[in-house]
Amino acid sequence: MTDSTRRSWLSSVLSAVRARLGHAQAEGVGVLPVRDFVNVNSGQPSRLMGFDQPLVWVTLALLLMGLVMVYSATIALPDSPRFANYTPTFFFQRHMIAIAMAVAVAAVVTQVPMSSWERMAPWLFVASLVLLVLVLIPHVGKVVYGARRWLPLGFMNFQPSELAKLAIVLYASDYMVRKMEVKEHFFRAVAPMAVAVGVVGLLLLAEPDMGAFMVIATIAMAILFLGGVNGRMFFLITAVLLGAFVLMITLSPWRRERIFAYLDPWSEHNALGKAYQLTHSLIAFGRGEIFGEGLGSSLEKLHYLPEAHTDFLLAVIGEELGFVGVAIVILTFFWLVVRLFNIGRQAIALDRVFSGLVAQGVAVWMGGQSFINMGVNLGVLPTKGLTLPLMSFGGSGVMLNCIALAICLRVDMENRQLMRGGRV
Repeated sequence: MTDSTRRSWLSSVLSAVRARLGHAQAEGVGVLPVRDFVNVNSGQPSRLMGFDQPLVWVTLALLLMGLVMVYSATIALPDSPRFANYTPTFFFQRHMIAIAMAVAVAAVVTQVPMSSWERMAPWLFVASLVLLVLVLIPHVGKVVYGARRWLPLGFMNFQPSELAKLAIVLYASDYMVRKMEVKEHFFRAVAPMAVAVGVVGLLLLAEPDMGAFMVIATIAMAILFLGGVNGRMFFLITAVLLGAFVLMITLSPWRRERIFAYLDPWSEHNALGKAYQLTHSLIAFGRGEIFGEGLGSSLEKLHYLPEAHTDFLLAVIGEELGFVGVAIVILTFFWLVVRLFNIGRQAIALDRVFSGLVAQGVAVWMGGQSFINMGVNLGVLPTKGLTLPLMSFGGSGVMLNCIALAICLRVDMENRQLMRGGRV
C-alpha cells in the first residue's frame, strides 16, 4: 500500500468516526450528566470518604492512650486519705464518660456549616465572658487549691477558660475577616482585639489562671499574624505582651518564687517547696530511661508526684513507657499540628479565609498548649497549670478539644466538597 493510499484510508476512517460521534450526540447517546454541585449532606455513600480519616484516627489514638495513662496514674490514689472514698476506677470511669460525650458531641459538630460558626463567633465570645464572670462569684465558682476556675454542673465540673480558648479562635478569625481592609492601621485593626484579649486576661488572672491567659494571648497573636497584620505592629504587640507578663511576675511574690524555684529546682528549699512537682517529674523521666519501667510500674504516681493524672501525665508516660513513649506522643502532636495547618492553608487557597484561620488557630492552640505542658514536665519551662490536650484528665478540656478538632474536620470536608466542584 502506497503512502497516498494509506493517507486516504486513514482520512476516510476518521471521517466515519466523526460522523458517528456527531450522530450519537444529536440523539443524546453517550452524553455524560453534569451536576453543578455535590451535596455532602445528601447521605450518599461517597460521603464516607469525604473527610480526613488520618486526622480522626490520630485524635482517637491520643484519646485512648490518654485514657489508659489516666487509669495507670490514678489506680493507686484511693490509698491516700484524701481519695479514700474513691474506687480505683473512679477517675478512669469519669474520663471514659467524658471521652464518650466528647466524641458524640464532636460528631454532631461536624454537621454544622462553617458559615454558622462565623455568625455565632461574636455571641460565643460574649457567652465565654459571661461564664468567666460567673466563675468568680462566691458560692457559684468552685475553688480548688485556692483557684476559682470551675463551675459545678453535677455530672462534671466545667472550666470556662476552655470555652474561652475556642471562643477566641472563632472570634479572632471572624474579626480578621471583618477588618481585612484596614489591617494596616494599628488602632482600627489591632486595638479592639487587644482590648478583647485584655478583658479575658483580667478575668483569667482573677481566678487566677495565667497558663490559660498565655495560651489565649498566643492564639490571638497568631491569628492576627496569619491574617496579615503588619509585621511591625505584630512585634510591637509581642513586646507589650512580654512586658505585661514580666510585670505580672515581678509584682506577684508567689509567681516570682516559682520562677526562682524553676531556675534552681534541686536546692533543698525549692525541692521541698515550689519545685516539688518539677523535681519529682524529672525523677520520673530519669527512671524511665529509654523503654520505661513498664505500663503500670510507675513509682512517682504513688503519691510522690502531685496531679499526675492532669498537669504531669507526660511524666508518668516517661516513667512507664520511657523515651520511646514520650517521643511517640511528641511526634503525634507534631503531626496533628502540621495537619491542621495544611487544612487551614488549603481553605485560604480556596478563598475561605475564616475557615482557614480557624483551622490554623486550633493548630496554634493544640501546639502551644502541648508545648507548654511538655516543657513544664521536662523542666524547660516554669510550672504552669495546663493539661496535655486530648490526654490529661478533665471533662471540659477533652470536650472542647474534640469540638475544636471537629470544626477543623468540617473545614476539611467543605474543602473537599469545593475541590470536587461543589459549593458550600
